[in-house]
Amino acid sequence: MNQATGMIEVIVDKLLLLNSVDTKIPFQIRKFHKANESLRLKYRYVDLRYPEMQYNLRLRSKLLMKMREFLINNRDFVEVETPTLFKKTPSGAQEFIVPTQEKGKCYSLIQSPQQLKQMLMVGSIDRYFQVAKCYRDEGSRPDRQPEFTQLDIEMSFTDQSGVMLLVEELLSFTWPSELGKIKTPFPQLSYEEAMLTYGSDKPDIGCSFKISSWTKFIRNSPTDVFALVIKNPVNKLTIKQLNELKKSIFTNYPGVNFSLFNIKSLDTFKENLQSTIQGIDVAAVVTAENISEHDLVAIASGSKYKALTVLGKINENFKVANNSNEPWRFVWVVDFPLFEMESGKIQSVHHPFTLPQTKVNSNNLLDVKGYHYDLVLNGCEVGGGSIRIHDASLQKEIIESILKIPIESMSHLVEALKSGCPPHGGIALGIDRFLSILCKTNSIRDVIAFPKTFEGKDLLTGAPSEITVEDMKRYHLNLCNTENS
Repeated sequence: MNQATGMIEVIVDKLLLLNSVDTKIPFQIRKFHKANESLRLKYRYVDLRYPEMQYNLRLRSKLLMKMREFLINNRDFVEVETPTLFKKTPSGAQEFIVPTQEKGKCYSLIQSPQQLKQMLMVGSIDRYFQVAKCYRDEGSRPDRQPEFTQLDIEMSFTDQSGVMLLVEELLSFTWPSELGKIKTPFPQLSYEEAMLTYGSDKPDIGCSFKISSWTKFIRNSPTDVFALVIKNPVNKLTIKQLNELKKSIFTNYPGVNFSLFNIKSLDTFKENLQSTIQGIDVAAVVTAENISEHDLVAIASGSKYKALTVLGKINENFKVANNSNEPWRFVWVVDFPLFEMESGKIQSVHHPFTLPQTKVNSNNLLDVKGYHYDLVLNGCEVGGGSIRIHDASLQKEIIESILKIPIESMSHLVEALKSGCPPHGGIALGIDRFLSILCKTNSIRDVIAFPKTFEGKDLLTGAPSEITVEDMKRYHLNLCNTENS
């Protein structure tokens, strides 16, 4: 019965003790002064009793059920389970290696069902999905887990707008009623627009300051100069925090010329700006940006996208009041570059299976855009997908000739494409991160029943743990003493 506590009085005739607590509970279930996270993770079975954990996991269950209902009953998709033991992929994220009893031979835990779902398209499973477990050995990342869950979707005879429409319909159908409504269609930004405006390819479009180009105010500027003016920031950083932020930027972006001004005197700021940037029209800048005392001004120049990224990092530390009055700020980011130059080598921005928008040749590699699309919610990437290459010769050219990846490592996919593969595309939605935003948790660990720590450890069981000598022999393993080598 749906009645408030205390509305029913229960008279007990007989009380039967089913089980007694014969140990000291490590912490109390209370709203304030909670135990630290390490203790909570070590005794996760107690931590799960918190009302917040109960809500999060029950919402997760309902959301996944509704997703299945929509895809199977409303859109005629087929749920297919693909293997998690797969072949090591020579590009992309770092993978977990699984030794076998065959000497020198290993599996790899799959980082995504990408290649397998493409081969399902060849096999006429033209509308596929699964709630997939994926694995990435990426070390310490606060917003990542070594194993995570994604809603994986792929379909034949579609295009970019078709996939995006499906996702918007899916989220509208599954959206929890207690969280209000979401507006569709979601707005779209090109990668170029997102970077020039917010300094990020995952912008929080309702709560971020916008970047300006100051190049027009500078006489004979050799590079583009960008600035971010934060008007009288509410969440002020301490001098120590500002210094740590500047140190982080100088360390991670050594080629970017960066300046940060915390304006206490407008006259002093004008003098400092004139001496910092030769040839700048200070009066025009101050007027155009309406700069005043108590503002924070960040300026970056150098490599275009690196300079913009630096200002994006500043933006992450200062949120503007939500001027859209929308608690759920979805945006599609599209038209990503297909390739990038990293350490002197051409690499895929996302993965080597994305269809280019224009013909690729050796002279335009860094100019070609791909049919890739990311879904961003409140400044967090919650999904990413693309239209795939279905032509075997083009896929072989990109893998072998452009990316210089041995074709033998992906010959199974190329051979499959030769069998008459239809045009296809898809997307993967990160369930853990998506739920973390919906539940307004500080970490994705709070929407996972048994998560790993920041360092990728399982405090509940002590994993990863050592293995026996017998297991080492069985799997042909030897431990090297790196300290003495």
